[in-house]
Formats: sequence, structure tokens, C-alpha cells
Amino acid sequence: MKSTKNISDLVLVRHGQSEWNQKNLFTGWKNPSLTLKGKKEAEKTGENLKGKNIAFDIHYTSELKRAQLTGEIILSILKQESIKTIKNIALNERNYGDLSGLNKDDARKKWGEKQVHTWRRSFDEPPPGGESLKDTAERVIPYFKNVIKPNLENNNILICAHGNSLRALVMHIEEISSEEIVKLEIATGEPIFYKVKNKEIYKI
Repeated sequence: MKSTKNISDLVLVRHGQSEWNQKNLFTGWKNPSLTLKGKKEAEKTGENLKGKNIAFDIHYTSELKRAQLTGEIILSILKQESIKTIKNIALNERNYGDLSGLNKDDARKKWGEKQVHTWRRSFDEPPPGGESLKDTAERVIPYFKNVIKPNLENNNILICAHGNSLRALVMHIEEISSEEIVKLEIATGEPIFYKVKNKEIYKI
């Protein structure tokens, strides 16, 4: 269904399982593709969205191919491949810095379970050479407010991105505290649905 006056749909989707998710590696800004499971997750999301009868107008995604491919698969299932796709680095995953490419278990052995957990789940402590969730939010939220949100009034929007960039978006949209947002898990391929009415965003 096309957006009606003052009512639009906003759907957030984390990319399907990547090759490095499968290998238990810190990924960040590295650029692996989807696994077969990840492609199937994207297909399942596309089928799920079919039942919602949403005609998307704009697809926003990151500059990383696992998110881009997830969006392409979803839009293909929906037969909406021709809509505008906008790629921007602001929607990239957290940069994990020195952790990027490392096996998570090996990282725990090197730095200790507690320290790695702090880097992964604190709001404002980044890993060496990388970003915290706070840093990620400081690029994601302004992009959403200045670029995406103005288009929500008359457009249905799909955002395919990453666990932490979407966590930052959810924190902003749902006004979740920094203490609580770090506990939020966003599964690969699982959509989050919002309605937009009179410039206000509501979770459904």
C-alpha cells in the first residue's frame, strides 16, 4: 500500500547472516558478503513484508555489501527493485577498530572476557582504534534526522543496515536510554515496523 497523506511506513532490517557472523569474527567496516543462511533470512523477510502490503518509495542502506544485498533480495521478493536506493556511510556498522577480523573467542583470550564485553556492550567505551555505540549514534542519528526523517512524511521507507547502527536508530526513535539500549538485541534479518503519522513515529 502506498503511503497515504500523513501516514507512512518505516521498516528497519538488520542484514542477514554474513560470512564473518558465521565464523564468529568481529566485522565492523570490513565487507564480507552474506552466507546462504543470510540470503535465506533476507528472502524470509521479503516474504514477511509481502503480507504487509507496503509499497516502498525509498531504500536507505550502508556502504557495506551485506546490508545492500539484504535490501536487494527483499526488494526483489517484493518486485520493487526499481525504487530509489541511497547508500551512505552514516548507516555503516560500528567500526570495531583493532578487533576487526578477530575471532571473538581469541579476542577474549587476548584482552580478557570482561574487557571485550565492555567494548561490545558499553555505550561509550570504544575498542582500540574503533567506535563506541555512542560514536555510532553520533553519525547515525543526525543522518536520520536531516536526511531520512524529512522524507517520511510522504514516503514508505526501508532501511537495511547493521546491528549497532540500527540500535542507535531505535534508541533515538523510541527514546531508549543509553543504559537500556546496550541490552537490545536485533536479530539478523528480523524487521522492525513503525508507522509515521503527523511527523511522529510509532512502533507497531
